[in-house]
Amino acid sequence: MREAKVETVYQIPVISPAGKRELAANLPGEVNPHLLWEVVRWQLASRRRGTASTKTRGEVAYSGRKIYPQKHTGRARHGDIGAPIFVGGGTVFGPKPRDYSYTLPKKVRKAGLAMAVADRAKEGKLLLVEAFLGVQGKTREFLAWAKEVGLDGSETVLLVTADEAVRRAARNLPWVVTLAPEGLNVYDILRTGRLVMDLKAWEVFQERLGGEA
Repeated sequence: MREAKVETVYQIPVISPAGKRELAANLPGEVNPHLLWEVVRWQLASRRRGTASTKTRGEVAYSGRKIYPQKHTGRARHGDIGAPIFVGGGTVFGPKPRDYSYTLPKKVRKAGLAMAVADRAKEGKLLLVEAFLGVQGKTREFLAWAKEVGLDGSETVLLVTADEAVRRAARNLPWVVTLAPEGLNVYDILRTGRLVMDLKAWEVFQERLGGEA
């Protein structure tokens, strides 16, 4: 029998011009570490360029001439100097260009994203923002805003916003990782300490969870 999906209502703080308020959200009540590992492994595999390449003994730039006679030399038998046992010779079973990506079910990817966000909400590390007041694209403006809301750089922050000016203002800070709403992913959530999203990014996240599998 299929297990029922267990969800928990989280009260997520929202920073708005009128002050702080809370938004109720249904997110997974339990986090499956192995499922998160599967999604991160899939993400990193998809990012691999797969361009590593080595030359076999047939590809190295050496003559194929036998280096000395087969017999009566008192030495071991050898063919050409491009053999793998010689320095500079070909490589045995070395890497060749390949595609490391593979398919992961959409339901698994969607569940992993929901669990990663739920984990940040459970730890009190998820913050929603209605408007970035005073941030017009300058780093000093974002620093002033961050200080006002309690972000002081003591931990890394994943900033997900549809406002390009805000992303531009924050991208030079070493403790901030910026993403557009469509780019929200499990790996970046887990490798940063806090998750900050504007309401547009939150809507995109909810649509991704509610879409057809």
